[in-house]
Amino acid sequence: MKKEHQELVDKGIMLPLMEAFYTIQGEGFYSGTPAFFLRIGGCDVGCHWCDVKESWNADLHPPTHIDDMLINIQSSPAKTVVVTGGEPLMWNMGPLTELLKRNGINVHIETSGAYPLSGTFDWICLSPKKNSPPQKAIIPVANELKVIIHNLNDFKWAEEFSVQCKHDCKLFLQPEWSKEKEMMPKIIDYVMSKPQWNISLQTHKYMGIP
Repeated sequence: MKKEHQELVDKGIMLPLMEAFYTIQGEGFYSGTPAFFLRIGGCDVGCHWCDVKESWNADLHPPTHIDDMLINIQSSPAKTVVVTGGEPLMWNMGPLTELLKRNGINVHIETSGAYPLSGTFDWICLSPKKNSPPQKAIIPVANELKVIIHNLNDFKWAEEFSVQCKHDCKLFLQPEWSKEKEMMPKIIDYVMSKPQWNISLQTHKYMGIP
């Protein structure tokens, strides 16, 4: 990476952008609603079931100026931007979120919480991962807790974090895609017995959209 680009990346003025697209949110509380996604490259959490492993190496994704991101977003009718990854909190989210909010855009983030929170968000979706547990400070400010269920131990993992969340945090259990048929009946039974939880599905995969 060029030195001048590295300096701007360090400041959050440029970010390693893997892809940017307008679509329908497929998961969690805002499932079914339109949003513009910014997928930021770079992640060292290393979930073996990750379906965007190509995002892990930030060097593969071009440093992109946040002003150019805004131009792209404004070419769509999007009112909400979802910052995802990879793990977007590896980078300084302050300049990007300030720019988007100055332009009247709601800003959401999907994060494992493994890095300190930066930036200002209207909605924080925390999806904790065992490989690299979340920073303590992000748990009580999360608006949504979304736990991926790959095996039975993940229910206990989910409960460990639910009790640390604020009282109005939305709680979701989501089957890992390759284990959906096996785990879905267990998730259904669990949610029916513990109705504070909800089920999240990767509906975008059913719809055949990004």
